[in-house]
Amino acid sequence: MDFISKNKYTLYGVAAILLWSCLVALLRDVSELFSPIGGAAAMYTVSAVFLILVMGLPKLKGFSKRYLVIGTLLFVFYEVCLALSIGMANNRHQAMEMAVINYLWPTLTILLTIIVGGKKVSLWVYPSMFVAFLGVAWCIAGDAGISVNTLANNFADNPATYLMALAAAFIWAIYCVVTQKLSNGKNAITLFFTATAVSLWIQFAISNEAALTFSINSSITLLLAGVVVGSGYALWNQAIIGGNLMLLGTLSYFTPVFSTIISALYLSVSLSASFYQGVVLVTLGSLVCYFVTRDKPQKYNVKVTT
Repeated sequence: MDFISKNKYTLYGVAAILLWSCLVALLRDVSELFSPIGGAAAMYTVSAVFLILVMGLPKLKGFSKRYLVIGTLLFVFYEVCLALSIGMANNRHQAMEMAVINYLWPTLTILLTIIVGGKKVSLWVYPSMFVAFLGVAWCIAGDAGISVNTLANNFADNPATYLMALAAAFIWAIYCVVTQKLSNGKNAITLFFTATAVSLWIQFAISNEAALTFSINSSITLLLAGVVVGSGYALWNQAIIGGNLMLLGTLSYFTPVFSTIISALYLSVSLSASFYQGVVLVTLGSLVCYFVTRDKPQKYNVKVTT
């Protein structure tokens, strides 16, 4: 009990990372039970309500206008791109490919930080970035082996989802760099989730998707998904108060591994050895990037994704 009480904030962070690792599986499940846009809208609505109940309504007066406007736009665009890339994937395996592409964001965050900061970094950072991108290509190519034709054919199979997943990775990298400078250590996550839900409902209203139909099983899954995602953010908000940020920052880079294992089990997807190898390469590349540029460890701990 003493261990738990002394390390409760760090344990909150570990729990948050594990909960976020469930996002891909739950997003895909909800999209299949309802529809890609409508299911995502319903899930983010549940998460927003849960966060409001747990964390309360955000006091907007305490935030800068630039942070509220820029942060909200980037967050909404990111979550929408991520949710729809997973929900609109042709199958569950392709949905997991979208997730791996999304997990390029830590590497891209460090790249943008280097570009914006203009500082000198270890030469190890560049081969590490290459390893991360190689890992994504490895996952997408599968047992066919990496080649331009293989990657092009997979992309042509569903270009919209690949573009949204890649856009999500870049958008979140920009979010991490920009909001670090604008947020002043404050968090408007409840507002961001509410705005995301509203945006998705607007898209659902103008789409051709059929009206949502609820059953007991689908409703339970929806509530579970919304609460799990909302809990991840609520716990992380507590973790950064007094948790071991160096440890949590390091663990967060293993999210692709956790997410792949959880998603494969939950969605009953059989993955090839090459897919797991690719995920390990993405994780390894991001982790090395993190360690060779970690003069300020907390700099990259804005959020673990989804």
